[in-house]
Amino acid sequence: MSTPILTPCIGICSLDAQGFCEGCFRTGDEIARWAAIDDAARQHLMDVVLPEREARLAG
Repeated sequence: MSTPILTPCIGICSLDAQGFCEGCFRTGDEIARWAAIDDAARQHLMDVVLPEREARLAG
């Protein structure tokens, strides 16, 4: 039995003007769907999408 992937939420829950959470860099839709998406999709977001988004928004 596998362990569910934890949420990237760090408790800073506010969407910026572009619609990204200022804490975890997810969109409002990604936050809303988090509990319903499968582990592979969560892992992809955690390993690829969110780090790339964070780097792009910081630069």
